[in-house]
Amino acid sequence: MEYTQLGRTGLKVSRLVLGTMNFGPRTDEATSHAIMDAALDAGLNFFDTANVYGGAENKGWTEEIVGSWFAKGGGRRDRTVIATKVYGNMAGAGEAWPNHDKLSAVNIRRAVEGSLRRLGTDHIDLYQFHHVDRATPFEEIWQAVDVLVQQGKILYAGSSNFPGYKIAQANEIAARRGSLGLVSEQCLYNLFERRAEMEVLPAAREYGLGVIPWSPLHGGLLGGVLKKEAGGGRRTEGRAAATLADPAARAQLQAYEDLLDKHGLAPGETALAWLLTRPGVTGPIVGPRTPEQLAGALRALEVELGEELLAALDEIFPGPGPSPEAFAW
Repeated sequence: MEYTQLGRTGLKVSRLVLGTMNFGPRTDEATSHAIMDAALDAGLNFFDTANVYGGAENKGWTEEIVGSWFAKGGGRRDRTVIATKVYGNMAGAGEAWPNHDKLSAVNIRRAVEGSLRRLGTDHIDLYQFHHVDRATPFEEIWQAVDVLVQQGKILYAGSSNFPGYKIAQANEIAARRGSLGLVSEQCLYNLFERRAEMEVLPAAREYGLGVIPWSPLHGGLLGGVLKKEAGGGRRTEGRAAATLADPAARAQLQAYEDLLDKHGLAPGETALAWLLTRPGVTGPIVGPRTPEQLAGALRALEVELGEELLAALDEIFPGPGPSPEAFAW
């Protein structure tokens, strides 16, 4: 397994991140445990979750599954870098009140205690703000985070779905307080969706944040969706299905799959391998539903993409260009 440091921290993490969002709603507890065991055995030590994962009626379920796996012992917790998130409303139906979500100091305090309890651990390695909270000033957020760091309940703070200017604002205010600030950003980034290259990646690079791309296969579209569709495979859903209905998008995906057929490469593994070539990327999040899907993701670490193939991928999925030049005519 290949390892890297998480942004400007001394924390060493694997180049792939195990996403747990399917644990509970799509993958039962026993299979989820088997996937985590296989991941750890392969050297994958960076696991990502969130307090709201588990489904609308079972918020926290995914953290509980990770916690029951930690409880098996065998060094599982010590060998794992666990990241979770705060923002979403954790109240049950009809129980919500005004401070049950987002990033107020009171909700951060409540949320971290809930995550620690469900995970069955005394600390969270990376505590991430799941979204921007426009109503809460960063001075208040960092005050709450600093207390948690001093108490040993969290080690580092990261962001998710932040635009570049919010990364800058958050870290400038943290610096004025003498706080470490954000050490990572978890963003939507893949071959098909490259807008993060405009501002998010440059901001992360400027402030020393590791970048953790989510949806590296763009909802499955970069996993050989057209070939699977022709073979009667599982149908795409939601936004991915809407994208697939666009003739221009289908043409791009067809060109992508044809190119990889020519080189004898698997689409999903190639999409992950491409992200691993991007400057500043710590590691993409993979969210396997089965041990077999995890094994496929791990194979991406062995894929080498030459300059000619990278250039061909750029032709099919052109990025916005270097920043700030991309903003000019």
